[in-house]
Amino acid sequence: MLDDGLHGVPAGHTASVVTHLEMQAQAQPRPEAELPLSLERIKTPDPEWYLELFRKVGAPWLWFGRLTLARDALLAVIHDAAVHVYAVREEGQDAGLLELDFRHHPECELAYFGLAQDAVGTGAGRWMMNRAIRLAWAEGITRFHVHTCTLDHPAALAFYQRSGFVPYAREIEIAQDPRLSGLLPMHAAPHVPLIER
Repeated sequence: MLDDGLHGVPAGHTASVVTHLEMQAQAQPRPEAELPLSLERIKTPDPEWYLELFRKVGAPWLWFGRLTLARDALLAVIHDAAVHVYAVREEGQDAGLLELDFRHHPECELAYFGLAQDAVGTGAGRWMMNRAIRLAWAEGITRFHVHTCTLDHPAALAFYQRSGFVPYAREIEIAQDPRLSGLLPMHAAPHVPLIER
């Protein structure tokens, strides 16, 4: 049992509050702007392409989960028929990553959901979420779940709630800072101070 109060975080690590959210029935789509976007499923993603997009979208928020995987382990995930990887594209350029994980069907995890920095705040997130919800529930699921953390965009938690997800659990995550291990550049996520020693 964790005692109340402050707890030290080792140097070279980050700490975040992780909130888990779920949707137990399909939410109605939210009004969206007409945007020059397309959503393309990539059935067998090239790992270099995937990691480049993963970094493009996730580096500002210290996403590291896929970066720690050995190549074979990464391929086992992103080439699994139950893991649906989508690229959000604007005028032929990758602008976002959507990953739906059906490996525990009839549940679906919204494993990764994010936009490149220049697409944030344009309405593309709502556009993308409307399609994520429709695609997930089209697979006959009974539960759709996601988690976010305090390293993420400050509006992420409220966005998920407005989209129909309901918080149900909270955890503290302490992890090695991916900038210090070389997984992400040192200038990534300037809102998270580096504490090396």
